Amino acid sequence: MKELTEIKYWIFDLDNTLYSGQTKVFSEVDKKMSSFISEKFNVDLIEAKKIQKEYFYEYGTTLSGLMKKKNVNPNEFLEFVHDIDISWLPKDEFLRQELIKIKEKKYIFSNGSHAHINNVTKQLGINGLFDGAFDITDGDFIPKPHINPYKKLIHKFNLNPKQSILIEDIAHNLEQAKNLGMKTCWLENDEAFAKKDADKPYIDYKINNLPSFLQKINVLREY
Repeated sequence: MKELTEIKYWIFDLDNTLYSGQTKVFSEVDKKMSSFISEKFNVDLIEAKKIQKEYFYEYGTTLSGLMKKKNVNPNEFLEFVHDIDISWLPKDEFLRQELIKIKEKKYIFSNGSHAHINNVTKQLGINGLFDGAFDITDGDFIPKPHINPYKKLIHKFNLNPKQSILIEDIAHNLEQAKNLGMKTCWLENDEAFAKKDADKPYIDYKINNLPSFLQKINVLREY
């Protein structure tokens, strides 16, 4: 773990990573996706949920499937599904303090929108602590785990992959990061889709609490 004190670029996924999946924030987005499909294509919520998940598993995001199969306007979709009230989400002072201690560059890499990133980070009390964010529009609506957005992320922020680490809750999303030379860290969880590739060799570190992990690195850096 000592090698992580040399990392120059810290890259964080957003949903279920910068906040715990136990908070069910993304469940609110998930419900909005089903509502969007139901209203847009005049199907009941059960059928909408089925379409939503089929597209997610086949294309990486529900949006990608809707764009390819239904010619949905991506901006309309993103505005609708990320318009959620998360005022109940508590501030994370522990995470805030550990992020502040990391003086190297810090970025968010999300399949969500910039509006969603801003909403979540503001509610957590960690807005303003990052050097930049890369969202689904920056990736031309091509999501992780396709390699294109990883390359665009590197180009946008002029990152050196060999001095970078990506922290993610979805294990499979770490493969391309590793292929490009980054260190990889999986935030353990019991979501079937998120953990199905957790035994792959492209995962360098496994953690169960992000603020505690960052704290350990920050302590090591002091010695």
